[in-house]
Amino acid sequence: MAAHSSKKHDAFRASQPENICRRKIVSIVTLVGIAVLFSLIAYFVGRPLVREFRENPETFRDFVKSHGPLGPLMMVGIMAMQVIVAVIPGEPFELGAGFVFGWFEGTLLCLLGSAAATALVYLAVRKWGVRLVELFFPREKILHYSFLQSEKKLNLLVFILFLIPGTPKDLLTYLVGLTPMKLSTFLVLTTVARIPSVVSSTVTGNFAQHERWTAAIVTYAVTIAISIACIFWYRRISKLEKAEEGKA
Repeated sequence: MAAHSSKKHDAFRASQPENICRRKIVSIVTLVGIAVLFSLIAYFVGRPLVREFRENPETFRDFVKSHGPLGPLMMVGIMAMQVIVAVIPGEPFELGAGFVFGWFEGTLLCLLGSAAATALVYLAVRKWGVRLVELFFPREKILHYSFLQSEKKLNLLVFILFLIPGTPKDLLTYLVGLTPMKLSTFLVLTTVARIPSVVSSTVTGNFAQHERWTAAIVTYAVTIAISIACIFWYRRISKLEKAEEGKA
């Protein structure tokens, strides 16, 4: 039991050195390649897309629509890219999905892209461990979320954190790969938890297309209220968790 606990602890702290030199070299080269590739995607693809939607939403819509039946597939790919390349913000693309496809289809496309990327990130972290996570996030930030190692409340904590709009979901997607949570459980929890936030963005994007600004503001106000309630809920659970650890 103690050995199992130590293994979980090390998952967030540090990875053990490779026993075989060749494997270590291949692993390092692969990780560096991934970092370079993601940086190039973020700079040459992610930034222009975000800028295009913010400055000229109609052009972004026409760009996606011009691909015909491939347009929805492109939107799924964009959402997946945003999750995998964690430095690219997701909300502009969620707004864009609602603006281009309407709130219902836009929501489905966003959730599908996020789920596909979540599975890929989870499997990659399972293979390369904390070394992969450290390519994108500093060690201090990773250790800040080490409470996710608590198996007792892991599912609930992950669900709440993904439910709250504005939380660093991309970071959390990478971190959960370091925990004992199964991929199937992770996909179900995160997909369901993302729905309120994604819907609020796609609905707002759809309202913006039809210049229904009052409805868009009300939608965001409701989202903020839900966020505040979830934050208090999360803080309460965190305090209870710390209290139990203190007693132990």
